[in-house]
Amino acid sequence: MAAVDIDMPVETEPVIRAQGDLEREAEGFKEQGNAYYSKKDYSEAFNYYTKAIDACPRNASYYGNRAATLMMLSRFREALEDSQQAVRLDDCFMKGHLREGKCHMTLGNGMAASRCFQKVLELDPNNKEAKQEKKNAAVLLEYEKMADFSFEKRDFRKVVYCMDRALALAPACHRFKIHKAECLALLGRYPEAQSVASDILRMDSTNADALYVRGLCLYYEDCIDKAVQFFVQALRMAPDHEKARLACRNAKALKAKKEEGNQAFKIYNYESAYVLYTEALAIDPNNIKTNAKLYCNRATAGAKLKKLNQAIEDCTSAIRLDDTYIKAYLRRAQCYMDTEQYEEAVRDYEKVYQTEKTSDHKHLLKTAQMELKKSKRKDYYKVLGVGKNATEDEIKKAYRKRALMHHPDRHSGAAPEVQKEEEKKFKEVGEAFTVLSDPKKKMRYDNGHDLEDDGCFEGGDFDANNIFRAFFGGHGGGFSFDSSPDSGPGNFFFQFG
Repeated sequence: MAAVDIDMPVETEPVIRAQGDLEREAEGFKEQGNAYYSKKDYSEAFNYYTKAIDACPRNASYYGNRAATLMMLSRFREALEDSQQAVRLDDCFMKGHLREGKCHMTLGNGMAASRCFQKVLELDPNNKEAKQEKKNAAVLLEYEKMADFSFEKRDFRKVVYCMDRALALAPACHRFKIHKAECLALLGRYPEAQSVASDILRMDSTNADALYVRGLCLYYEDCIDKAVQFFVQALRMAPDHEKARLACRNAKALKAKKEEGNQAFKIYNYESAYVLYTEALAIDPNNIKTNAKLYCNRATAGAKLKKLNQAIEDCTSAIRLDDTYIKAYLRRAQCYMDTEQYEEAVRDYEKVYQTEKTSDHKHLLKTAQMELKKSKRKDYYKVLGVGKNATEDEIKKAYRKRALMHHPDRHSGAAPEVQKEEEKKFKEVGEAFTVLSDPKKKMRYDNGHDLEDDGCFEGGDFDANNIFRAFFGGHGGGFSFDSSPDSGPGNFFFQFG
């Protein structure tokens, strides 16, 4: 026993002395860490606080100091772990609770932050910093609530606004960034959305939400194959990611239906193509660029089916979705030309030519402008009731019919207003025949020249009655319309002198 009594002090004294040495050494490391922290050399400060913790791992202040350093290095998740360890070691460590709350705030967990700040106020009811931070936590929770409500209402601009305000309080919150990025994508602001998602993926390449947003941007930019790759990768990282699953399904369905429509169009099955494009348009109303192309494709099929007014509406829908879509302007302009809506056609061709100054677009614009100019003149083909490809014989027959129909003598017993209107029409018929029966004048008229400016009908050069007499014989005789009850309307006979 005596040996034991002698040995015990010899065995325990070095242990006690070593513990004291470790504590002094840890304090030295802490002081060095503080010095580097003051000089804003946070990396070195981190190293020395870590040495202090290694030497004395049960000291709450060391974890608190390292948490502060990690916060300055924007390593908030690690800072959160250190601050939580600090308050586990010392539940009355106010700075530890404050730092834990600030880490929760920065990472977007307003509820947990509020609990931490409340704990500080229980320890020190007059702590101004804790009071202010608790208010900030309440504001953060309110913005988050507003964003969720706005997302349900599809008010994506409001969501972006709320997330911007929330991120001012919680700049390291990936969840808020992803929520904002998704809404930017839904608003068609793809470069901004991709930038946010890419920043997150640089820090965490396995982030399923960021992968989903990248895919969403590609999907909405009509890069469907690449989009599917990102959706599949997101589902690999998070098999229960419902949004990625739905987007992947829509992308595949949209691609398949669009390709079916294109194939039907290629084999001239325009009715089937029209139906398939219609079905594709119902898959995802949010996919603006793909739907713009589908509307234009359906317009092309509609034009082939002579549904010109519907084709114009489809092109307008495509342009409403994508006002830079040149193909839709060109297709609508052609439909306007086909329906003789020349002013609208000129407007569309001007838009195209301003965007792409090619010789083809210039030619299309000039053609439309010429047709517009021609449409504002008297349409001599309509006056005679013949087509623009009418033969010489058809023009003569049409003149005979219309001249007799509107001759003033035929309407001599009518009211003065009727006589005046019929005399005007009789003159127009004569003008039309004068132009269309003369090959040179007809060619100039067809090419858009204004014949009145050329002096064709100025002064006394034109007389509809002279044209009529020349057409019906030119022998100096006369004629009259027989208005007797038995002869019927429109009968006439010639009286030779």
